[in-house]
Amino acid sequence: MSALTVGHDSGQSWDDLVRLWEEMDWPEGSKVEIVEGVVTVSPSPSNEHNVIAEKVQRCLYSVLPDDWGIYQTLSLAVPSRLGMFIPDLVALPVAEVEGPGTHVPAGAAELVVEVTSPSNARHDRVSKPAAYAAAGIPLYLLIDRWAPGGPTITLYGEPRGDVYRTLRACKFGEPITLPAPFDLDFDTSAFPCD
Repeated sequence: MSALTVGHDSGQSWDDLVRLWEEMDWPEGSKVEIVEGVVTVSPSPSNEHNVIAEKVQRCLYSVLPDDWGIYQTLSLAVPSRLGMFIPDLVALPVAEVEGPGTHVPAGAAELVVEVTSPSNARHDRVSKPAAYAAAGIPLYLLIDRWAPGGPTITLYGEPRGDVYRTLRACKFGEPITLPAPFDLDFDTSAFPCD
């Protein structure tokens, strides 16, 4: 199944988009995001996708302070880019998600991790990094199983405007290092490629 998009009236405000996103009866198990002002409904990720996310999450827990969390279904709002994103993983202080609501400002995140799927690879490579950089998220880790040159991992940082600098890039199987505040080296050889 590929992603489904739901158009919107160009006259709709950010609040109207968020209300549609919150109130519609979306298919159970799907991932519903707002990408560049368009509501996008994606199918549940594959088992391989989930295995990769779990391996990264397990590594991150080994270095996070007790007052930080890693979230798999946390919605990050970037109103300036008409975006409501649900990254595969988000690391941020727990205090940022305490209290009522359905989302948090994207700028609260310290690290966002996206694992591409065939239905969302373009968003993960283009739309989301621009929005995450614009929100000032310090680190963006893109795990791209579907990269044209083969499965790759790219760590982006130092956001300026809506652009990140590439800090590190490697192929699956090579180690990658996350800088402070994570200071984490992890092995990617166990990432499934298919």
